[in-house]
Amino acid sequence: MIRTPHRIVALAAGMLATATMLAACGGDSGTSGADAGPPQPGGTLRYGLSQAPTCSDPAQSASNQTIYVARQIVDSLTDQDPETGELKPWLAKSWEVSPDAKSFTFHLTDGVTFSDATPLTARSVANTFDSIIGLGAKAPQAKAFLANYTGTTVIDPLTVTVGFSTPNAQFLQATSSTQLGILADATTAKPAEQRCLGDVVGSGPFSYESYRQDASATLVKRPGYHWGSALFGHQGEAYLDKIEFTVVPESGVRTGSLVSGQLDAISDALPQDEPQISAGGGQVLNVVNPGVPFGLQPNITRGPLRDPAVRQALPHAINRQELVDTVLGPQFNAATSTLASTTPGYQDLTDRIDFDQDKARRQLDQAGWVPGADGIRTKNGERLSFGVTFTAVFAGNQAILELTQQQLRQVGVDLRLDLISAAEYTVKQNAKDFDSVYYNITRADGDVLRSTFGLDGTNLNARGPIPALDDVLTKELSAVDPAERTALVHTAQEATLDNGLWIPTVELSQTIGAAADTQNVGFDATARLQFFDTWLSGR
Repeated sequence: MIRTPHRIVALAAGMLATATMLAACGGDSGTSGADAGPPQPGGTLRYGLSQAPTCSDPAQSASNQTIYVARQIVDSLTDQDPETGELKPWLAKSWEVSPDAKSFTFHLTDGVTFSDATPLTARSVANTFDSIIGLGAKAPQAKAFLANYTGTTVIDPLTVTVGFSTPNAQFLQATSSTQLGILADATTAKPAEQRCLGDVVGSGPFSYESYRQDASATLVKRPGYHWGSALFGHQGEAYLDKIEFTVVPESGVRTGSLVSGQLDAISDALPQDEPQISAGGGQVLNVVNPGVPFGLQPNITRGPLRDPAVRQALPHAINRQELVDTVLGPQFNAATSTLASTTPGYQDLTDRIDFDQDKARRQLDQAGWVPGADGIRTKNGERLSFGVTFTAVFAGNQAILELTQQQLRQVGVDLRLDLISAAEYTVKQNAKDFDSVYYNITRADGDVLRSTFGLDGTNLNARGPIPALDDVLTKELSAVDPAERTALVHTAQEATLDNGLWIPTVELSQTIGAAADTQNVGFDATARLQFFDTWLSGR
């Protein structure tokens, strides 16, 4: 059986009220049915990654393939229920949040140790968060979670208070992330580059046995582990003895290795591979990543994208369902908002971005963009032409954008594709040297809108103030009441689309192939793999 999260319907801010929560074991036994029997401890899971893990440090991890590895070696203060969005105990058995959302106090579970045998203490939490600030641009998402961080105060060995100079309601949900996982002093004392080389010490159910940068990673079970998340399906140690991650970039080779028994599970199984995997008794599962779905983010200071009418017309020119049906397959969904459908606070805004090329043409006509001899529109001598900068971090990116290019040309828009390396992408992104960029962001919290589109966020739109949007993004950080925060997230989604700051395409899904004897592969709330309850039958 493979556990998949249902749609997250509750806003994580519901956990911001003062809470005292006792850890408990959740979930079922992790069996796959009568044929598999009860879980069997032992064995080595061989996992095929579609891309190389880029850093062994959870705080610096960014890509899905990197997080798949790092998530196994680090525990977080809290865990987020994929089905409800609620936060549950993990390293913190309880917590309190100040009414102004500037102060967060955590009471730690006693008896937790890191893989180097040192104990988890309040000082470990303080050193972890302080070190993230020191990592700076090397850990962009982790640092964003700690925006306006003033420091962590050790109250006693197992009590710690994290403070911020301004309200930061999103921080509690962020404590469930891999990036804010708690690390031992032996790791937090190291510089950023050394933290990427494999010698990283966490308190998770697995630890690093070996790590080859950009190539492979081997994890081994932690003996004596007994402080798992309240959402884990069993208590005690992980079932697997070992996990071997290898990089197999070619999809056909990954599938062939799974079917032939050389691998037990693989990333990015393609729709056309499902019959072959199923014929061998295996399964393909998919789960939608929460956060900002794939889309184009326009730099509104450049070229025709300066014109709001152009940005508002573009979504109506794109047939998102055709992108899914032609390029991806039924495991994927068309995007319907600036948030993916599994994100707390999501609302369906299909009516604002419905596929209607006649509407797109009318909007462009009214804005003075007239078709030229080659079909591409012009205005005051300027062609309606712009570039989109992207990487191949997701295998379908180029095919999706090629089809998008064809669809936009039908309404007189010339989209130029600029495929570059991840390193080049980072440079261009930091300099905001692009017409538009194509990407997605995974996070199970509506605050991802602020970190993406806010003036204090990455703001790749290079925009100035938009009071109607800026006001709700600021208020969202102060909102402790879940209903109030949901309403603000709804308004932010609408304002982002209405101002043409995001042109959605498709929702990212994780599609994992698993062999017949690979049982209970789990996902956390951010659609990242969790192997604590996974076991191998018939071994």
